[in-house]
Amino acid sequence: MTAKVVITGIGVATPNGLGVDDFWAATRIGKNAIGPVTRFDAAQYPSRLAGEIHSFTAEDHLPSRLIPQTDRMTRLALVAADCAFEDAGVKPGDIPEFDMGVVTASASGGFEFGQNELKKLWSQGSQYVSAYQSFAWFYAVNSGQISIRNGMRGPSGVVVSDQAGGLDAIAQARRQIRKGSKLIFSGGFDASICPWGWVAQVAGGRMTTSDQPERAYLPFDADASGYVPGEGGALMILEDAEAARARGAANVYGEIAGYGATIDPKPGSGRESGLRRAIETALADAELAPGQIDVVFADAAGSPDLDRIEADALTAVFGPAGVPVTAPKTMTGRLYSGAAPVDVVSAVLAMREGLIPPTTNVTLAPEYDIDLVTGQARTASVRAALVIARGQGGFNSAVVVRAVD
Repeated sequence: MTAKVVITGIGVATPNGLGVDDFWAATRIGKNAIGPVTRFDAAQYPSRLAGEIHSFTAEDHLPSRLIPQTDRMTRLALVAADCAFEDAGVKPGDIPEFDMGVVTASASGGFEFGQNELKKLWSQGSQYVSAYQSFAWFYAVNSGQISIRNGMRGPSGVVVSDQAGGLDAIAQARRQIRKGSKLIFSGGFDASICPWGWVAQVAGGRMTTSDQPERAYLPFDADASGYVPGEGGALMILEDAEAARARGAANVYGEIAGYGATIDPKPGSGRESGLRRAIETALADAELAPGQIDVVFADAAGSPDLDRIEADALTAVFGPAGVPVTAPKTMTGRLYSGAAPVDVVSAVLAMREGLIPPTTNVTLAPEYDIDLVTGQARTASVRAALVIARGQGGFNSAVVVRAVD
């Protein structure tokens, strides 16, 4: 089937905003949310900056019984799911339970929960380890907890492909809608700003060691030195367009119009990255020519070699400076599996307002022949947007989002 799949509800939590209105108010003006790590003492580590969510207290939003059995990322995801339901004007009981599913992405699972329980194991003994450790750390726990809390027993799952996972999960949700499901939650959340998660990220060798929040995460800049990690993400309600119209959906943000994914060849093979092919596949799936894309939300790795690959792919597909490019994640840091779903949210909000949010703090290096939106937001008619995400291990994903009249 090729049914049109649309976004009808959004729940978002990022370092610069909780909820659609707060998030967009901060993003459209370029509000920076990167700062020194406060969730643990990072003084002994080479990287000490992060995008943290400071204004979230799970106990204000969730039943007390859920707190001891969930990691921080799951608490954020559960609250975002509640917000998405409210935004879509749907209650869990409105749709048969087997017609609703959940497909999320995770890059690390519940790292903070796992670290705390392992600490108890080592320092106190196995009898002090929570029974919830058996699932609270797991990659699929967000899908599981959302489905249990909301009585959603339809097709569900989790996608693990690092930062690309958020787009891959959205694509899987679209497939399930086209197979007959009426409503699928999709997106991603990660929150591993804890020593265990930090060591894993430092070991990847891509984090910046800068201590200047405004000069740390600088994709496509001559001073690019790596990325800053962040926490958060977004969940969206996806529905068949006709079904959404029939129920009188209050919000139809946009259509998931195209998707493409590739895996890079083995390092050192001399073969080209698969990113360009992922972009071209997404455009072909959406039946759009490159000239019909109004903005690209870049992966924006922040490492010169990876930025070079992305810039070259964009130039090859769209031509030199052929399309506006932006990376608002410079305000929040890279949110891993949550990053691309947040970019999809930014894309549909950009369509709604006719405004491309800026890539903050960055001065475009002359070697990149792209039209990067820097400094301030740019007024523009946005009818179709391309969102790009890449994950460690060679994952490349691209999604085309299109406006719906």
